[in-house]
Amino acid sequence: MCGITGWASFHSDVRTQAPVIEAMTATLAPRGPDAEGVWLGEYAAIGHRRLAVIDIEGGVQPMTDRPDRPDRPALVLSYSGEVYNHHELRAELRARGHAFHTRSDTEVVLRAYAEWGEDVADHLEGMFAFAVWDDRARRLLLVRDRLGVKPLFWAAVDGGLAFASEPKALFAHPEIRPRVDADGLREAYSLLFNTGPTVWSGVREVEPGGLLVLDRSGIRERRYWQLEAGAHADDQDATVERVRSLVGTAARSQLEADVPLCSLLSGGIDSTVLTALLADELRLRQGPDARIRSYAVDYSDQAEQFAGDVLRTSHDTPYAAEAGAFIGTDHSTVVLDPLALLDPEHRKAVVAARDSPIGVGDMDTSLYLLFGEIRRHSVVALSGEAADEVFGGYPWFHNPKALAAATFPWLLVTGDEAAMPLNPELGLRIAEFRDDTYRSALAAVPHLDGETSTEHRRREMQHLSLTRWLRQLLHRKDRLSMAQGLEVRVPYCDHRLVEYAFNAPWALQSFDGREKSLLRATGAGLAPDSVLHRPKNHYPATHHPDYNRGLQNMARDALADDRVRSLADESRLKPCLDTPPDRLEWGHRLRLERVVDLALWLDHYQPELAL
Repeated sequence: MCGITGWASFHSDVRTQAPVIEAMTATLAPRGPDAEGVWLGEYAAIGHRRLAVIDIEGGVQPMTDRPDRPDRPALVLSYSGEVYNHHELRAELRARGHAFHTRSDTEVVLRAYAEWGEDVADHLEGMFAFAVWDDRARRLLLVRDRLGVKPLFWAAVDGGLAFASEPKALFAHPEIRPRVDADGLREAYSLLFNTGPTVWSGVREVEPGGLLVLDRSGIRERRYWQLEAGAHADDQDATVERVRSLVGTAARSQLEADVPLCSLLSGGIDSTVLTALLADELRLRQGPDARIRSYAVDYSDQAEQFAGDVLRTSHDTPYAAEAGAFIGTDHSTVVLDPLALLDPEHRKAVVAARDSPIGVGDMDTSLYLLFGEIRRHSVVALSGEAADEVFGGYPWFHNPKALAAATFPWLLVTGDEAAMPLNPELGLRIAEFRDDTYRSALAAVPHLDGETSTEHRRREMQHLSLTRWLRQLLHRKDRLSMAQGLEVRVPYCDHRLVEYAFNAPWALQSFDGREKSLLRATGAGLAPDSVLHRPKNHYPATHHPDYNRGLQNMARDALADDRVRSLADESRLKPCLDTPPDRLEWGHRLRLERVVDLALWLDHYQPELAL
């Protein structure tokens, strides 16, 4: 896992711009603490920060196709992520006449481009974002993995475009400034998670499953992958067996690393089934005494006396400990002091990592601190992210009110109570924007002829979850882990598993009368019954009154900033500030979190507000 950046321009000699590419690359140092490299040619500059995971000595980047003449390459690659089928591809490419000089998956991607050109992505399995400068064709190719696990942003410059793993690297280019207009605020605070436009004016994302080509004729974008509807012929037993095979294959393929590796074990079914599969495979490879490290997070107040809320009905820690003992992991619980989540330096680091004012407050800060603690012992972690989207785990898949609502289902949970109220004088018309976007989102959902109304609606829910809600979860996990130099892998995002589950009829997805039936059947014998049958629990949060009190004080300080007051609706924030700390509800608290983050974001980036 790494950070990539660079630009191509046909209007100037880029070779004179070494300080620019060096500055852009330096902004990504947390993503790649192990090494830095840049390459400059007449029309392109390519930068890379490396987190060394596979082939520590050999995977140096930017990588060229002529290691004997790096100053005169035909191809230059800057790559972030992991390609899990690189062994198979290496064998295929060797059979086609390609020679290899390293063990790295980076070189496999480079040689695969040399063989297949822009169709290279069709052959890759994994999480990745990369740029290839083809000096022969005078062409830049940007590619992003199918689910959007790895980020990739771009913006126009004179005669071409600049790209980066994070927007902050783009802002180190002299032609790109941090600027926010009404469209950007609407994108951020509507909570619809569109991919393409961002909060930053002129900065866009490469679509998940998408690629972008720049040459002298201009910019061309296309999707090489997207979810499609297809007939499902397997019965229940065959479906369970197929899911078990797909999940197992994904887990095993993602266990490769030349550095210490661990698992995130929350005590829910998703992470427990995954950890069990990883532990079994590790014992097969290293012997019966091998134990995978596993980590959970808790707060000191919750450890003493658990307090639930609308998203959390039980305490994770006992379930995680039970799962770790059942599987046989080397398990640790990282216990955080709730007041540490108020530390201004931690909060600033999180906002800077996100490049966005939108997050989930203390849950982001705690995840950042958790990843920092894990990074002391491991370089790679595997996570159960995406299982809820793949297997229908959220309440909105089952709740009649959510199924009947003509809006994005998460808005019924997060909605306006959790969104920071914006100044109505801005005229953003968010409600209208949500309605228009919802209609467009439904129009993009693929369907089969003859679907029942129930299947039709459940497919819409799953498509919205996989193509929108999941994207912000992956964004959060990537940014906060990479800010600590930790690679997080997500086996449930294997595109073959996603495709298969998306087309499994809802009767099979819920055959035991509740959510995640297929995953529960897959996990039989791998996890304690208490975990297999535990209801959905979201990422933990503190409920300490002193944290709430400190947050209210920070929000008051934020509202003393004229820029914050110009954007926020103070009248709707007043009840959140006046509520006694021990009675502050989750939705109102999240409003305050977002006001604090807005102030930190404005202070850090000093963006031009073109409103």
